[in-house]
Amino acid sequence: MDLPLYWIAAIGFLLINFFLVSASVLVYAERKVSAYIQNRPGPNRVGPFGFLQPFADVVKLVFKEDIRPSAASGFVHSLAPWLMVVIAMTATALIPMARGIVIAPLEVGVLALLALTSISVYGITLAGWSSNSKYSLLGGLRSSAQMISYELSMGLAVVSVVLMAGTLNLVEIVEDQAFVWNVFRNPIGAIIFLVTAFAETNRAPFDLPEAEQELVGGYHTEYSGMKFGMFFLAEYVNFFIASFVIVTLFFGGYLLPFEYLYADALYEAGLGWLMTILQLLGLVVKAGFFAFLFIWVRWTLPRFKYNQLMTIGWKYLLPIALVNVMVIAVIMAIF
Repeated sequence: MDLPLYWIAAIGFLLINFFLVSASVLVYAERKVSAYIQNRPGPNRVGPFGFLQPFADVVKLVFKEDIRPSAASGFVHSLAPWLMVVIAMTATALIPMARGIVIAPLEVGVLALLALTSISVYGITLAGWSSNSKYSLLGGLRSSAQMISYELSMGLAVVSVVLMAGTLNLVEIVEDQAFVWNVFRNPIGAIIFLVTAFAETNRAPFDLPEAEQELVGGYHTEYSGMKFGMFFLAEYVNFFIASFVIVTLFFGGYLLPFEYLYADALYEAGLGWLMTILQLLGLVVKAGFFAFLFIWVRWTLPRFKYNQLMTIGWKYLLPIALVNVMVIAVIMAIF
C-alpha cells in the first residue's frame, strides 16, 4: 500500500524520535541489567529509580568542552560521529513496523539494508584515522577487519532467507513467515545472523575496536563532549535496529503468533486499527527481547582475543554459512 507523502513524513518523524528516546532507555536498561548481574543497585539517584540518569548524562556531555587534537584532520574528525548517527537513523526507514507501515518499501530492501549497515564501518574507520593517534587508528583498523570478516557470513545468512522467500522485499519476507517463522525453517541461518549481528554492532564479546585494556578507548579515544556522545548514541541505535532486523528476517517481524487464525476476522469487523497497534507492540516486544539479549551477553561473556575473533569468523561461521545456503538452495530447487 502506497502511503501519502505527509503520512510518510509523520511516520519518519515518529520513528526517529522513537529510536532517539529508545537509546536513552537502553542505556538505563544496560546499567540496571548489569547492576543486577553484578549484585549492585545501579543508578538510583537521578529521578525515580534513577530513570533520569541517561538524560543527566546527555546534559553533562552537551556542556563538556569539545577538544580536538591539534594534528587531527578537522573536517573528517567532526564528520565521523555524524556519519554514524545518520546511517543508523536511515536504516529505520527500511524496517516494516506493521502491515502497511514502512517508510521505504523497496523491492531491494534487503540489499539497501546490507549496504547501509556496511557503510557504518566508515564512521569508525574515519574516526580512528582522523584522530592522528595510534590507539584510535588501531581501533579503526580492527573495526574494518571485523566488519569484512563477519559481513560475509551475515550476507550468506540473509541469502538463505531470500532463497526461501524468493524476494528481496522485507515486507514480503515478513509475510512469507505467516505460518512458520524462519527461525524454525532455517535455525542455522538464524544463529549465524545473531552471532554476526554482535560483531557488526561492535558489541561484547566482539568489542575489539574499543578494547580499553589495549587501546585506551579505541577509535573514540580522542573525542569528547557531544561528539563522544554521538558515537554511543549510534551504538545503541545500531544494536536496537539489529534487534529489529533479526526479528524481521527470522522471527516473523510484525506478525503475531498464529495471526492467520484471527486476523481476517478483526479486519472484517472493522478493527484493522487494533490489529495495527497489536502488530506494532508485538514487534517492539520481540525487538526488546533481543536488545535485552545484547545487554545480557555483554555482561556475561569475556571479550575474545583478536586471533579468536578472526578464527570464529573465517574458520567456522563462513564455511557453515556456505553449507547452509547450498543445502537450502537444493531443498528449494527440489520442493
